[in-house]
Amino acid sequence: MGGLGMSAMGIEAGTYLLVGSIFLLLVTGLPLAFVTGLVAMIFTYGWFGPNALPLVTSRIYGFITEYSLVAVPMFVFMASLLDRSGIAKDLFASMRILAGRLPGGVAVQTIVVAFFLAAMSGIIGGEIVLLGVLALPQMLRLGYDKGIAIGVVCAGGSLGTMIPPSIVLIIYGLIASVSIADTFAAAITPGVILMVSYVAYVMIRCLRNPDLGPPLPESERLPSGKRMGAIVSGMVWPVIIIGTVLGTIYGGIASVTEAAAMGVMGVIIATIARREFSLRLLQNGVLQTLDTCGMIIWIGVGAAILVGVYNLMGGNRFVSATILGLDASPTVIIVVMMIILGVLGLFLDWIGIAMLALPIFVPIVIELGYDPVWFGVLFAINMQVSFLSPPFGPAAFYLKGVAPPEISLGDIYKSLLPFIAIQIVVLTLLVAFPELALWILR
Repeated sequence: MGGLGMSAMGIEAGTYLLVGSIFLLLVTGLPLAFVTGLVAMIFTYGWFGPNALPLVTSRIYGFITEYSLVAVPMFVFMASLLDRSGIAKDLFASMRILAGRLPGGVAVQTIVVAFFLAAMSGIIGGEIVLLGVLALPQMLRLGYDKGIAIGVVCAGGSLGTMIPPSIVLIIYGLIASVSIADTFAAAITPGVILMVSYVAYVMIRCLRNPDLGPPLPESERLPSGKRMGAIVSGMVWPVIIIGTVLGTIYGGIASVTEAAAMGVMGVIIATIARREFSLRLLQNGVLQTLDTCGMIIWIGVGAAILVGVYNLMGGNRFVSATILGLDASPTVIIVVMMIILGVLGLFLDWIGIAMLALPIFVPIVIELGYDPVWFGVLFAINMQVSFLSPPFGPAAFYLKGVAPPEISLGDIYKSLLPFIAIQIVVLTLLVAFPELALWILR
């Protein structure tokens, strides 16, 4: 097959040209899905010739017929319905028992609610918007330090990358060909560690200086006689939904895909029982699901084509030989991978990073003798860091859309720095002590 002679340049020069082309086209404002697809087509034709173009369609077919992908729209739909119901609002109200006389109590309440929202949906953007509407105004009204208030909303909302049923972990399991249920299980402990670390940071700062997080006024605290009733009324549906999804997975009743469908049914039943269900609610949820999943599928298609072509060029062997050829220990190689993922996270969406990098990195991780499930947890934490990191951290833009006008993007990014540092510390702990994630699978 005769191409345009691009193969004569060799895989090393071809790699630099391919990566450079992607970033150059991204600067023009083209969506990542179209950029990767265009670059893949050009390299297929230029490297192998026109007779190789049917390879593109085979890669697309292989990606879109993957059964595990069915779980993604189900979880997105479940999150869309939750966003529009009053379940999250009631959950936040029921957690007021955590506030009370405690300095920083409302911030702690926000983090705990974020944890439950993550366990119900696994979608990040919606959680940040919800918390930005529910929690941020209340903390600012009480006189909370702006940095703490903004930080807990974005960092808490980003827990959705870690806490099952995380879409990030589902996509990782799909690409890495590992058990999604095992990846969910391994992510629970690190997710709890992150949540506790956020709470500890808030408590330490607010106990040292209560002015940073004033307690609720006496008039707004729940009377002792009503606390239990408020907790039960606000927690009952979240517990049922979480139990339906995760309980059926770990009870061996359903696969992840089937559990996602059961979760959707649980949310619909909850909205009917709460008299919130309507055709308008269903329609808006479907439209948001189509919008979100369309973006995921298009990026996945473009990346699947590009990775397939690059591997056919010999790129996977080149990258593997380059990384494994480093005169360094396996741990250092993992750290290098984390740095590469972190740099990519400054510029690319997590879906694009997963589709582009993981097919190359996961085989190297396995060759080094590491558990790919553990690497999936590292990847999820890394993507949580990228979700907050400037210049394109999506969390900042989600919050900016619902924050008061006086809060600038600069304020948001500055507020996120301590929480990014916490995430990096937890990531470092997971690299040094893999058993923090894997003990639950033993």
